[in-house]
Amino acid sequence: MKSKGKLPSVPMLIAILVLFVIIMFSFIVILELPIQLALLTVWFVIIGFGVYLKYTYHEMEKGLLKGIHEGMGATLILIAVGALIGSWIAGGVVPTMIYFGLNIISPSIFLMAAMIICAITSLATGTSFGSAGTAGIAMMGIGESFGLPVYLVAGAVISGCYVGDKMSPLSDTTVMTAYLSKVDLFRHIKSMSFVSIPAFVIAAILYWIVGASLQSGSGDLTIAQETMTSLEETFNISWVMLIPAAIVIVLLALRMPSVPVIVFGALLGSLWATFFQGYGFIEAIQTMYSGSGISTGISFIDTLLDRGGITFMLEVILLIILALGVGGLLQSIGAFRVIGDMFAKLATNTGNMTVTTMLASFFGVFFGGAAYVSLLTGTKITEENYDRKNVSRTLLSRNVEAGGTVTTPMVPWSDGGVFMATTLGVATIAYLPFFWYGFLVIIISLIYGYAGLFIMKKDKYEIERDKEHEQQI
Repeated sequence: MKSKGKLPSVPMLIAILVLFVIIMFSFIVILELPIQLALLTVWFVIIGFGVYLKYTYHEMEKGLLKGIHEGMGATLILIAVGALIGSWIAGGVVPTMIYFGLNIISPSIFLMAAMIICAITSLATGTSFGSAGTAGIAMMGIGESFGLPVYLVAGAVISGCYVGDKMSPLSDTTVMTAYLSKVDLFRHIKSMSFVSIPAFVIAAILYWIVGASLQSGSGDLTIAQETMTSLEETFNISWVMLIPAAIVIVLLALRMPSVPVIVFGALLGSLWATFFQGYGFIEAIQTMYSGSGISTGISFIDTLLDRGGITFMLEVILLIILALGVGGLLQSIGAFRVIGDMFAKLATNTGNMTVTTMLASFFGVFFGGAAYVSLLTGTKITEENYDRKNVSRTLLSRNVEAGGTVTTPMVPWSDGGVFMATTLGVATIAYLPFFWYGFLVIIISLIYGYAGLFIMKKDKYEIERDKEHEQQI
């Protein structure tokens, strides 16, 4: 049965955007209420607009559930990573990473090293969440021990984590973007490398300059020594503790499915807690659910290590579900279709095409709350613009990742923003100005778009694909 609902007008979409911002600001900043309540209120606002446009509740509920379903892959990863963090802290994996890092890394190069280490981890595993929950937490502990500002350390960590999320052939967002854009995976990665490599190099240099200029003194090194002593007294520290991390990285590098591998890694962490850290077996398994509850005697290390477990992620998962529902409701009342028509008129050159695709992707992050949603909005809203201009869809896929994947940690209620803030213990608004890799990716993409740099026309592969598609129609 065809819907009787009308498409929203542009002024109505602007009104929805304004109300969304007002509600989020009022609940979070003024009333200091949970962000989850703000998003739930937004549901009813959009439903109200939908009723005005003659959509039935059943139609909107169907769209809401579809929106939630499209992002459920992220919630499965969150559950698995929560279990992993809890057992790896209890099993001594993360504390050993912190201990060895304090021994090896100099404070002056730490910020750059933190970014590079997290980048290598995320490239090898293909997951920004898993990288932040393991290497990222370790880097936060090392950075705090050196007396560095936590928001700056978090910015470097997240920058590194999203290098792999954007570039690794093992990353779900990388694979999904290539699939939705209808381009070969490695052609997509090659196209992204023109943006990602210079962004990575520039960001690393900036972190090195800032880290060197902070000139951490003897007081910071004293804190680092106290941290190492406390970790030695609390945990059995040995290279053997790093075996679970090595196994997980190898399995993910072999392109094994992320969720089962991460859960397997969590089970290994529980075994390590039993055999090496003095936990009973049941107590060790329990850390996968409720975290480790570690106490070292140093407050900031306790705060850092007293996390993890599935329960640690429940509020995050609820927030993501509510945010996904917002995107689903907007889709159900035709908001994305209206935006697509508007952007099609603006896409007159590669620069404007870059802007509209990045905006469409960011729209998915801002209103849909998840990277998966942004990949859908970016490709579905703007893909035909590239075909009309005879431009390779590798530019589409590159712009979708620039506007979608790397902007997720910039939005406080998105899956990336919530996870990073919760896992690293730093508010999104605090680390945002120091997420330099993300901003550089956006800036370089815009420069390329308007300067006409690294813009490819359709090649034989894409022309043949288009012919096959036309024959199927």
